[in-house]
Amino acid sequence: MQLALTLLSPTPDGAQAAIGPITTALAGARARVKEPRVLGPGAIDLALEAEAIAPVRIAVANALEGLPIDACVQHWNGRRKRLLIADMDSTIIGCECIDELADFAGVKDRVSEITERAMRGELDFESALRERVAMLKGLSVDVLQRCYDERVKLNPGARTLVRTMVANGAGAFLVSGGFTFFTARVAQAAGFQANRANTLIEAAGLLTGEVGSPILGREAKLAALREETAAAGFTPAEALAVGDGANDLAMINEAGLGVAYRAKPIVAAEADAKVDFADLTALLYFQGYTAADFVTD
Repeated sequence: MQLALTLLSPTPDGAQAAIGPITTALAGARARVKEPRVLGPGAIDLALEAEAIAPVRIAVANALEGLPIDACVQHWNGRRKRLLIADMDSTIIGCECIDELADFAGVKDRVSEITERAMRGELDFESALRERVAMLKGLSVDVLQRCYDERVKLNPGARTLVRTMVANGAGAFLVSGGFTFFTARVAQAAGFQANRANTLIEAAGLLTGEVGSPILGREAKLAALREETAAAGFTPAEALAVGDGANDLAMINEAGLGVAYRAKPIVAAEADAKVDFADLTALLYFQGYTAADFVTD
């Protein structure tokens, strides 16, 4: 079978230097490396001939252990995806919005501890969300805009990722266990075509400490992936899902390419690929885009 191996390094020559050790390791996995193709600075694509994908992934992971290089091994055919479905907090943006709101409410330490445990899969997501939102009771809704303006920033490469895929005919969908106030604004800033999230309940200009039902969590993210692909007339195999927390696992496992971005260990262990060093344009390189293809305005 023909496979694609993409290597990404923060330094221009890092990926190139890894080709030798990778080639040696792949020989033991009965895989043959073809001529490398440079996709961009620090980004190299290798076409492989192999009997199976699992031994190749293991060989690549072992060869790159301890090196600041991200890698993705996948089937060559179908690697360019028709839908991007992305988590928001700590994936498309660099923060957890609920933790930042909690900072304004003076309860960040308590809330962020629960957030971390929930994202690691140690707590039930719905119960953990309701517990954290309850601590925001009485916070002025005006703080939401202030939080967005002061704390919410797109992660490097996010806008380029979304705009490039959309420009090439793909759909782009933002789905979050966070809140619609933020997803609507982040979706517009990054170029997503649609978004789903939870709703904070307010009354008389204050948060009530409640969140609307049903809660959007792991299963709702999976449902969003299935619904969006079905509506567009293709299967989840033609989608790329990216996230960092346990509630992203179902959609990451279902998608044709599931990527763990700066992810919790439980997610990194199950995803098809992980991005620990590169920015979000890694997801474009994984699909075979070159830097010259990027939409950067």
